[in-house]
Amino acid sequence: MLSKAHPRYESLVLRDKIVKASKEGILADSAMIAHGRGEAFDYLLGEKTTLPAKRAMYVTVAAMILSKNPVISVNGNTTALAIDEIIEFAKVIGAKIEINLFYRSDERVKKITELYKSHGYPEILGSLDDEIMYINEIKNPRASASKSGIYSADTILVPLEDGDRAEILSRSGKNIITIDLNPLSRTSKMSDVSIVDNVVRAIPFMTKIAGDLLTQDKELLKEIIEDFDNKTNLEESLKLIKEDIK
Repeated sequence: MLSKAHPRYESLVLRDKIVKASKEGILADSAMIAHGRGEAFDYLLGEKTTLPAKRAMYVTVAAMILSKNPVISVNGNTTALAIDEIIEFAKVIGAKIEINLFYRSDERVKKITELYKSHGYPEILGSLDDEIMYINEIKNPRASASKSGIYSADTILVPLEDGDRAEILSRSGKNIITIDLNPLSRTSKMSDVSIVDNVVRAIPFMTKIAGDLLTQDKELLKEIIEDFDNKTNLEESLKLIKEDIK
């Protein structure tokens, strides 16, 4: 039993979620390594949501509101860490949720599909029953894409993404947004908008933002997007990490 008095309580809770998901067959074998890498960068950020991250989140919400077919791409880790938060955000913002796995297997897809259904979200895309297309330039199982989801999406939120797919999807004309704790990762650099934050903080915060921006004029939302520069925002995130280390 984890004690809330432990100084690393929140971090330990997340680790426990990852361990349980791994035992249940939701995660790939390398998922714990990926989580540990992200945890290290979160520690460097002071385990808090920074101003650059908040700025990127406002841009994300504005972009998804203005999109015709916004999709949230989920893998095992994002599902294990924030399934309820992702579902709530998708419903508020009017986005679809699609399963996309690097180490894709029918068994893992089935388990993740059933998990979303058990949490009250039966419309999950990327399932075994979905009409799957393939993005030619991607040379791994993440090339799979739902015909009504990622394949035809104009804006895709890809938390905990791999850089290759982010680059190819962006190059194909789609607006790619990532949540990545590492501002130096290829994913962060290749995406159009990079939120340098923990997914468990970012998703609930964007749900709150959506409550405000959904009431705003579309011209204001366009201004929020046009005033944003991802490279500059990433540099600010990196600067904060350096300052925190000092």
